Amino acid sequence: MRPAAVIFDVDGTLAETERDGHRVAFNRAFAEAGLPWHWDERLYGELLAVTGGKERIAHYAQRFAPDWLNNEPDAPRRIAELHARKNAHYAAIAEAGELPLRPGVAELFDALAAAGIRLAIATTTSRANVDVLLRTTLGADAARRFDAIVCGEDVARKKPDPEVYVLALRQLGLSPAHCVAVEDSANGLRAALGAGIATVIVRSLYSRGEDFSGALAVFDGYAAQPPAPSQRLLSAAHLTGGALLANA
Repeated sequence: MRPAAVIFDVDGTLAETERDGHRVAFNRAFAEAGLPWHWDERLYGELLAVTGGKERIAHYAQRFAPDWLNNEPDAPRRIAELHARKNAHYAAIAEAGELPLRPGVAELFDALAAAGIRLAIATTTSRANVDVLLRTTLGADAARRFDAIVCGEDVARKKPDPEVYVLALRQLGLSPAHCVAVEDSANGLRAALGAGIATVIVRSLYSRGEDFSGALAVFDGYAAQPPAPSQRLLSAAHLTGGALLANA
């Protein structure tokens, strides 16, 4: 039995959006607000352990800028404003064509669709970020290719909590046994496994050293990988040549 649907994470999984997209956008928002904060690549890699943009800002402030947090009369509102400006900067980066899909992703979508396998997204990034990435890489109608798109605004608890995957399954009308998840991080893996979904990892720039125990397979990319015919997804899909394909 082939899987009925493959559910994808977005950031790091579909595109390397973190280093040159989100990180840069955060720094631009901080500078715009007159804050002396700067997230270099090393620090940002550490901050990625916290899922959610607003949550990441709050965590950073608690750890590195407690005086700002304590002296700000309405910190939650200010954090929300910073996050909104960050998303605007992220959209501008994507609109400039600076966030391409990872090699092989577009071909993978086509192969899965041709095999009759449904596509879905389960991410804790903002819907606006998902929309602009899909539109600038796959075209104006890209969102229609997915039977379910669940984003950060749709859930109360973000990854590694499984809520985003539980909601995606509900929207698809499928059980976990009929789906496969594709993730790039340990937090994403924990979320998908928590929902009972078999998961393949395609490591991203920031997740190379993470623990992926429990994953069906772990790869560094979708293309130019050694053949892996023994790695099977629910005895129905497999990773061959680095691309997730459905068995005929």
